[in-house]
Amino acid sequence: MPKLPFQEVFTISVGAIFGANARYFVSRYCAKVLGPEFPYGTLLINVIGSLMVGFFVIWTTERVLIDPRWRLLLVIGFCGAFTTFSSYAVETMAYFEQGQWGLMAANLLSNNLLCLGAAVTGMAVARLL
Repeated sequence: MPKLPFQEVFTISVGAIFGANARYFVSRYCAKVLGPEFPYGTLLINVIGSLMVGFFVIWTTERVLIDPRWRLLLVIGFCGAFTTFSSYAVETMAYFEQGQWGLMAANLLSNNLLCLGAAVTGMAVARLL
């Protein structure tokens, strides 16, 4: 396994601290405001994260050349810790095991369609700037 430079690992870690905390607060807020019956927080986080990754990948490679460490901080650190694919998978399987087919289908479709749409939108916006 190649040795990773400390500076890159530290940069990713800083982004991850903020991304994980943002995920926690958005999830809690959504559950409080919208209720715990459907994982709105996970959906919102995944859509926002997909939009951000799509935007930052294009913006930092095609539009604004920045220090690669900022890309590590934003995309891998913050967005990697912010998005919640594992939560999405577990929540979907819980609906499956409980026989809640409608909620399972809604979770699958909304996450996949909205996140892909958000990523495409983020990329398009970055290209326009």
